[in-house]
Parts: sequence; structure tokens; C-alpha cells
Amino acid sequence: MQSRLLMLNAEAVAAVLQPDDVLAAVQRAFVLHSERQGRVFPVIREKLATGGVFGIKAGDVPAEGLLGFKAAGFWPSNRQLGGEPHQATVMLVDPATGRPVCIIDGNAITTARTGAAGAIGLQQLARTDSRRLCVFGTGVQARVQVDYALRVLPQVDALCYVSVDRQRDEGFERLFAGRLPAACAADADSAVASSDVIITATPGGGPLFAADALKPGAHVNCVGADTKGKRELPDGLLARARLVVDDLAQSRQLGESQWAPATPCVEIGDLLTGKARLARAPDDITVFDLTGLALQDLTVARLIYEKARDGGLGIEVHWPW
Repeated sequence: MQSRLLMLNAEAVAAVLQPDDVLAAVQRAFVLHSERQGRVFPVIREKLATGGVFGIKAGDVPAEGLLGFKAAGFWPSNRQLGGEPHQATVMLVDPATGRPVCIIDGNAITTARTGAAGAIGLQQLARTDSRRLCVFGTGVQARVQVDYALRVLPQVDALCYVSVDRQRDEGFERLFAGRLPAACAADADSAVASSDVIITATPGGGPLFAADALKPGAHVNCVGADTKGKRELPDGLLARARLVVDDLAQSRQLGESQWAPATPCVEIGDLLTGKARLARAPDDITVFDLTGLALQDLTVARLIYEKARDGGLGIEVHWPW
């Protein structure tokens, strides 16, 4: 018996990946998670002797015939080879037979779905009068986070960024030159103190600013803590904040909650479905901790697979039983 395996490289993924579609797919993932229709399996995340970090995130949605995983990680030495440190591959599997259905370059999926998740957090938590945005980092994830943020917060009219060396990144500035001015901040605490929305999109090497730098009413999206030992927030901040997470267990295992596991929180999916409510007072500080759900990868991968299949993209391989 023969089956067919569709293989989609980065070029094929880019041809069908649209921000509005990704936002809808990621929101669907959060809703499925809240309604317990989608399962998230235990995460594998291990350091390697090569200096990299390798992980697997897997899950399924039985009622929708969706099953699969993402094998991904971070290899910092790739920069010396002229490559991207983040590497990811997604596989969709037929839940009835276990046969692989589609193998997809996962780098763009990871980037886009994380940007979309951040945007959904901003829609739910940031004050509607937020005007000043501060981002830590200038890499791929920082760029997509800002891009998606500007899609859902069109009133933002000032962007500052904190680079690792506090030096200007002209390439980063050019990306947003036609939308709003971007300025490099010399001091992290001052940048945070003057901002309404703060996005941390770094490798998670340690606290990025002082806990008391945040002004009342500010919101923080935390992206970089996705492994034991990583963090971006300072001690004491979560105690001052209203905390929302994508997944409670993952946040306590891999995210910012690992440093304060007793912090009360709600899951973003429960806000979307109405299972939980967060009445935000004007002076409340809110934090959204993004650790990344397998369901996000799978709903976006399914979207890509269906569009690529219908559009005749990719390479089909005969895959004997």
C-alpha cells in the first residue's frame, strides 16, 4: 500500500503564511486548549553536548483528526556558520494510522505563531490607550513581535528598542521606518519607565530591567523564557502583576513562573472562551508569559499544509507502508 508525504520547505511556507490567518489559527489553538479539546503532551527540552538545546512539543486534537509534533531548539554556534540559531521542523501525522502526512520547515511557523500569540495577549491585556512600545532584542523574534503588535495596537506611535550592546541597529530601524520612528534606548530602566507596553524577546539570560521601573498600567509580554533556568523578568515583578500564561504547567516548568511558582495566574485561552475574567484596573500591571504551545504549531501547520496542498506547492514523496 502506498501513501503520500508532502514536504514543504521554507519557500513553500512563506508563500502561504499570512498574518491574519496565523492570528486566527493561534487563537483557535488557545480556545481548543481552554476547552480541553486539544491535548498538550509533556515537553522535552534538553541541553546538548554540542552547546545547543533540543526540544519536542507534541499534541493532538482528536475531534479534528490533528496530531503531530515540532522538533526544535537553539544552536547559537550556527551564527558562526552564517545560519539561523533557531531550528525547527514540524510533522503532521495521521492519527488513525500513525503515517506521516506532512513535514514542514518549522522556523517560520515558530516565528509567526509566537508573534501572533503575543498579539493576542496584547489584545486581551494591554490598555487601549497604550501609545509607547519598548522591545528588548532586535533579532527575528523581536521583529515579528513588534510587527504583530502594531497590527493589533494601531494607536502606538513611538517605538524604542534595547539592543544587547545598547548600540543602534539600523536594520531593525529600517523595518519599521514607514510605520513609526524607532529609537535605540541607552538605559533599559528609563526605556521601561516611559513605555506602556514592553516586549522581552531575548535568549532569556537574566533579568532585563528593575522591577520598580514599570509604571502603573503597563503591560509586559515575555517571550524569551522557554527553558529551565531562563528568565527575563526581575525578582518581585510577578508579585506586583496580574499574570496570564499560555499554559500553567509549562510556565511553571519552563517560563517566568518557574521563579515564582505560587503566583496566581489564568490561562489566555480561558480569557478567550470566557471561562475566566480579568477586570483590568487602569493602574494594574499585567504580564503575559509565552512558553509556546504545541497546539499553536499544529493549528498553523495544518493551515499551511492545506493551503500548500490545494495550491500544488511542495514535494510529494511516495511513502510505502
